[in-house]
Order: sequence, then C-alpha cells, then structure tokens
Amino acid sequence: MLWDSIYLGQKCIMLHLNTFVAFYKVTMKLYRTGKVAEMLGVNRVTVIRWIKQGKIKAVRVGREYRIPEDEVKRLLKGKVANTAVIYARVSSSDQKSDLERQIKYLKEYCSAKGYNVVDVLTDVASGLNEKRRGLKKLFEYVVNGKIDIVVVSYKDRLTRFGFRYLEDFFNSHGVRIEVVFGEEPKDLQQELIEDLIAIVTSFAGRLYGMRSHKKKKVVESVKQAIRDC
Repeated sequence: MLWDSIYLGQKCIMLHLNTFVAFYKVTMKLYRTGKVAEMLGVNRVTVIRWIKQGKIKAVRVGREYRIPEDEVKRLLKGKVANTAVIYARVSSSDQKSDLERQIKYLKEYCSAKGYNVVDVLTDVASGLNEKRRGLKKLFEYVVNGKIDIVVVSYKDRLTRFGFRYLEDFFNSHGVRIEVVFGEEPKDLQQELIEDLIAIVTSFAGRLYGMRSHKKKKVVESVKQAIRDC
C-alpha cells in the first residue's frame, strides 16, 4: 500500500508538471536558451547558469530549458547584472602605484557598465609567470561558473603570449574577457623588454646551461642590442 501511494503521488506530480508546461506552450511563447542569449548579448552557457542559479525563470521541455515570453520581457527591461572579476598586474613591487591606478580605473569602468564586481585579483609578477596566485584564482572562478566577465586594462595584464587561447577557454565556460584599452602605453615598454630578456635567458640556459659562459654572453649581447636601439 505504501509503495502504491508513493507511485500515485509521483504520477500526480508529473501530471501537474506536464499540465503546467502544456499551459505555457498554449498561452505563452517559449524561447530557447540560445535565442535568449542572443537577445541579452551573452553566451548561452551564461543563460543556463543563470537559470540554475535562479536568476531566470524557465521550464523544462524534455532535456532542454525554455524561457517564457514574459520572463524574456522582464530580462530585456532590466537585464541581469553581469558578475565580473577585475584582474590587474604589474611586473615588480616598485610599480605598486600603477597597480593601484589600474584597480581604481577598472572599478570606475565596471561601475559605469553596471557590473557586479565580486572580486579584485592582483599579481606582482611577470606576464610570463604561469604560477601567479591571482591568475590561479581567476581560473577557479571561470571553471566553477561563478562569473560572467573578466575585466582587464590591457591584454598583456593577463598573459604576455597566448591571449587568444585563454580567451577561447574562458568563452567555453561562458565567460567574456573585456579589455578596456587597446594598445600598450609607452611606459610599459620597459616591462616588455624585461620579459624579452627573461625569454632569451631561459632559452639560452636550456641550450648552453644556466651557468655557462655562452649563455651569459648571449644574454649580454641582447641587452646591449636593446641599449643601442
């Protein structure tokens, strides 16, 4: 008798759910998540995440979500605030003032855009350093689906090389990288020179050994060439 009651209860719940979905199909237009993402200007993965977080009301149709027309209108009227993380970086401790300027400007930028900033991540390290604490935490935010946008001042604040790969990876998790400025300013050229010397030092060390005379000679030749420019 107990199992029969449970079974009847489950059937009753399913009947109510099917009736609810059928009602929406008849009385209200339902939009696919991809279409809603296009209308809101975000990634489809982001829309699905918002549904799971309860930010968007949706109904299940088979294995997919459908969003009622009245909910779409609500979203378009007052778009869901994008959750953002600010990332700022400088290469050395004597550039702390530049780090503070980056953070200040990026906060103002996000405020003007209406973004909900959940964290400000910083690193004092080379753009070639893959073991940065701030960068590692940023990856955790992205992989765990906790943010929608990463805001940086310049591309190289995230990475000196391979920015496109990083961008594609973030996009696959529904996260967009927003770069505020295009070209790197002249006062950051010294950092680029330091990174170039670091690359030459690393490769020369692999070829000739880190303590070899040849490695030191190659590095010094590059430094001299830069000074002569």
